Amino acid sequence: MTESRVVIGIDPGTAITGYGLIKEAKNGDLTWLAHGVITTASDWDEPRRLLHLYRSLLDIINDTKPNCCAVEKLFFQKNVKTALNVGQGRGAALIAIAEAGLTMGEYTPLAIKQAVVGYGKADKNQVQQMVKLLLNLKDIPRPDDAADALAVAICHLHSTRGFKRT
Repeated sequence: MTESRVVIGIDPGTAITGYGLIKEAKNGDLTWLAHGVITTASDWDEPRRLLHLYRSLLDIINDTKPNCCAVEKLFFQKNVKTALNVGQGRGAALIAIAEAGLTMGEYTPLAIKQAVVGYGKADKNQVQQMVKLLLNLKDIPRPDDAADALAVAICHLHSTRGFKRT
Protein backbone atom coordinates (compact mmCIF):
# COMPACT_ATOMS: atom_id res chain seq x y z
CA MET A 1 0.00 0.00 0.00
CA THR A 2 1.46 3.33 -1.04
CA GLU A 3 -0.97 5.72 0.63
CA SER A 4 -3.50 5.79 3.42
CA ARG A 5 -7.12 5.01 2.64
CA VAL A 6 -10.35 6.29 4.16
CA VAL A 7 -13.39 4.05 3.92
CA ILE A 8 -16.99 4.72 4.85
CA GLY A 9 -18.90 1.67 6.01
CA ILE A 10 -22.69 1.68 5.73
CA ASP A 11 -25.23 -0.47 7.58
CA PRO A 12 -28.39 0.31 5.59
CA GLY A 13 -31.99 0.58 6.73
CA THR A 14 -34.95 2.83 6.11
CA ALA A 15 -35.58 3.88 9.72
CA ILE A 16 -31.91 3.88 10.78
CA THR A 17 -28.79 3.75 8.63
CA GLY A 18 -25.45 3.51 10.36
CA TYR A 19 -22.21 4.89 8.97
CA GLY A 20 -18.62 4.72 10.13
CA LEU A 21 -15.40 6.18 8.77
CA ILE A 22 -12.00 4.60 9.27
CA LYS A 23 -8.57 5.52 8.02
CA GLU A 24 -6.00 2.86 7.20
CA ALA A 25 -2.43 4.14 7.46
CA LYS A 26 0.39 3.04 5.16
CA ASN A 27 1.53 0.56 7.82
CA GLY A 28 -1.97 -0.98 8.06
CA ASP A 29 -2.96 0.64 11.36
CA LEU A 30 -6.65 1.54 11.60
CA THR A 31 -7.88 4.83 13.02
CA TRP A 32 -11.45 5.75 13.88
CA LEU A 33 -12.55 9.01 12.24
CA ALA A 34 -16.31 9.23 12.81
CA HIS A 35 -19.50 7.27 13.19
CA GLY A 36 -23.20 7.95 13.54
CA VAL A 37 -26.66 7.22 12.25
CA ILE A 38 -29.14 8.76 9.89
CA THR A 39 -32.70 8.40 11.10
CA THR A 40 -36.06 8.96 9.50
CA ALA A 41 -39.39 9.56 11.20
CA SER A 42 -41.87 6.70 11.20
CA ASP A 43 -44.66 9.02 10.05
CA TRP A 44 -42.78 10.00 6.86
CA ASP A 45 -43.86 8.26 3.67
CA GLU A 46 -41.36 5.93 1.97
CA PRO A 47 -40.22 8.35 -0.77
CA ARG A 48 -39.47 11.07 1.80
CA ARG A 49 -37.52 8.62 3.98
CA LEU A 50 -35.43 7.37 1.06
CA LEU A 51 -34.74 10.88 -0.23
CA HIS A 52 -33.59 11.96 3.25
CA LEU A 53 -31.32 8.94 3.50
CA TYR A 54 -29.84 9.53 0.05
CA ARG A 55 -29.22 13.25 0.63
CA SER A 56 -27.79 12.71 4.12
CA LEU A 57 -25.37 10.02 2.96
CA LEU A 58 -24.28 12.10 -0.01
CA ASP A 59 -23.65 15.07 2.33
CA ILE A 60 -21.57 12.87 4.67
CA ILE A 61 -19.57 11.47 1.74
CA ASN A 62 -18.99 14.94 0.27
CA ASP A 63 -17.95 16.34 3.68
CA THR A 64 -15.59 13.50 4.63
CA LYS A 65 -14.23 12.56 1.18
CA PRO A 66 -13.57 8.82 1.67
CA ASN A 67 -11.58 6.91 -0.97
CA CYS A 68 -14.01 4.00 -1.04
CA CYS A 69 -17.15 2.59 0.48
CA ALA A 70 -18.38 -0.70 1.94
CA VAL A 71 -21.99 -1.73 2.38
CA GLU A 72 -23.57 -4.62 4.21
CA LYS A 73 -25.14 -6.93 1.68
CA LEU A 74 -28.68 -8.13 2.22
CA PHE A 75 -28.16 -11.86 2.43
CA PHE A 76 -31.19 -13.39 4.09
CA GLN A 77 -34.03 -12.12 6.22
CA LYS A 78 -36.78 -14.18 7.82
CA ASN A 79 -39.03 -11.13 8.09
CA VAL A 80 -40.15 -9.96 4.63
CA LYS A 81 -41.03 -6.44 5.84
CA THR A 82 -37.56 -6.04 7.37
CA ALA A 83 -35.93 -7.30 4.18
CA LEU A 84 -37.88 -4.79 2.07
CA ASN A 85 -37.00 -1.89 4.36
CA VAL A 86 -33.31 -2.82 4.42
CA GLY A 87 -33.35 -3.29 0.64
CA GLN A 88 -34.91 0.11 0.02
CA GLY A 89 -32.45 1.81 2.37
CA ARG A 90 -29.62 -0.05 0.68
CA GLY A 91 -30.84 1.19 -2.72
CA ALA A 92 -30.79 4.80 -1.54
CA ALA A 93 -27.27 4.28 -0.19
CA LEU A 94 -26.08 2.74 -3.47
CA ILE A 95 -27.37 5.72 -5.42
CA ALA A 96 -25.51 8.12 -3.11
CA ILE A 97 -22.34 6.05 -3.53
CA ALA A 98 -22.72 6.05 -7.32
CA GLU A 99 -23.41 9.80 -7.35
CA ALA A 100 -20.18 10.35 -5.38
CA GLY A 101 -18.22 8.13 -7.79
CA LEU A 102 -16.87 5.84 -5.07
CA THR A 103 -15.70 2.29 -5.54
CA MET A 104 -17.62 -0.09 -3.33
CA GLY A 105 -17.36 -3.45 -1.65
CA GLU A 106 -20.36 -5.47 -0.52
CA TYR A 107 -20.13 -7.95 2.35
CA THR A 108 -22.53 -10.41 3.92
CA PRO A 109 -22.93 -10.46 7.70
CA LEU A 110 -20.99 -13.76 7.73
CA ALA A 111 -18.04 -12.21 5.86
CA ILE A 112 -18.06 -9.18 8.17
CA LYS A 113 -17.99 -11.36 11.29
CA GLN A 114 -15.18 -13.49 9.85
CA ALA A 115 -13.11 -10.42 8.95
CA VAL A 116 -13.61 -8.66 12.28
CA VAL A 117 -13.81 -11.49 14.80
CA GLY A 118 -12.42 -14.47 12.88
CA TYR A 119 -15.62 -16.45 13.44
CA GLY A 120 -18.66 -16.26 11.16
CA LYS A 121 -21.15 -17.06 13.91
CA ALA A 122 -19.92 -14.40 16.32
CA ASP A 123 -22.64 -12.57 18.22
CA LYS A 124 -23.24 -8.83 18.09
CA ASN A 125 -21.35 -8.19 21.35
CA GLN A 126 -18.25 -10.05 20.10
CA VAL A 127 -18.23 -7.96 16.92
CA GLN A 128 -18.66 -4.74 18.88
CA GLN A 129 -15.86 -5.65 21.30
CA MET A 130 -13.51 -6.33 18.38
CA VAL A 131 -14.45 -3.04 16.69
CA LYS A 132 -13.57 -1.29 19.96
CA LEU A 133 -10.27 -3.17 20.20
CA LEU A 134 -9.23 -2.82 16.54
CA LEU A 135 -9.93 0.92 16.55
CA ASN A 136 -8.42 1.47 20.01
CA LEU A 137 -11.62 3.06 21.32
CA LYS A 138 -12.44 3.66 24.98
CA ASP A 139 -16.02 2.37 24.60
CA ILE A 140 -18.08 0.33 22.17
CA PRO A 141 -19.41 2.70 19.50
CA ARG A 142 -23.12 3.48 19.89
CA PRO A 143 -25.72 3.08 18.61
CA ASP A 144 -25.50 -0.51 17.33
CA ASP A 145 -26.08 0.51 13.70
CA ALA A 146 -23.01 2.76 13.79
CA ALA A 147 -20.88 0.00 15.37
CA ASP A 148 -22.09 -2.35 12.62
CA ALA A 149 -21.10 0.21 9.97
CA LEU A 150 -17.60 0.46 11.46
CA ALA A 151 -17.38 -3.35 11.29
CA VAL A 152 -18.33 -3.19 7.58
CA ALA A 153 -15.54 -0.65 7.02
CA ILE A 154 -13.01 -2.82 8.87
CA CYS A 155 -14.07 -5.82 6.79
CA HIS A 156 -13.50 -3.87 3.59
CA LEU A 157 -10.05 -2.70 4.62
CA HIS A 158 -9.03 -6.20 5.68
CA SER A 159 -10.49 -7.72 2.50
CA THR A 160 -8.75 -5.28 0.16
CA ARG A 161 -5.43 -4.96 1.96
CA GLY A 162 -2.59 -5.15 -0.49
CA PHE A 163 -4.79 -4.47 -3.50
CA LYS A 164 -4.65 -1.16 -5.33
CA ARG A 165 -8.01 0.60 -5.22
CA THR A 166 -8.97 3.74 -7.10
